Amino acid sequence: MKRFILFSAVAFSLVAFVSVASLNEVISGIKSGNAAQVAKYFDNTVEISLPGNSNSYSKSQAEVVLRDFFKNNSVKSFSTIHSGENRGSEFCIGNLVTGSGTYRTTIQMKQKGDTQVLQELKFDLK
Repeated sequence: MKRFILFSAVAFSLVAFVSVASLNEVISGIKSGNAAQVAKYFDNTVEISLPGNSNSYSKSQAEVVLRDFFKNNSVKSFSTIHSGENRGSEFCIGNLVTGSGTYRTTIQMKQKGDTQVLQELKFDLK
């Protein structure tokens, strides 16, 4: 019984670490304007919302959309306002400052199997 409890605690810690690491990697990719780094965590389909355009994209389409967004809006900084988790989902809300304005950014990730995947990314011009 003690072994089971110890194993469960270690397994839970590893899952929690992987999930936080995934969200931090996505945030790091956004901070640097690196669409490829963010795309590593895309789910099979990703909802991307930009001012005047919101759509669901495949992984490869979503990477192109995000790359174009970063190309047209050079990233200056990103600051986290709030982050948290809820039943296997993680989210982050922050401000992305670009050369063309500041965007309130929402990142929504979900546990899928043993990994966290990015399901939704919103950029709302402030």
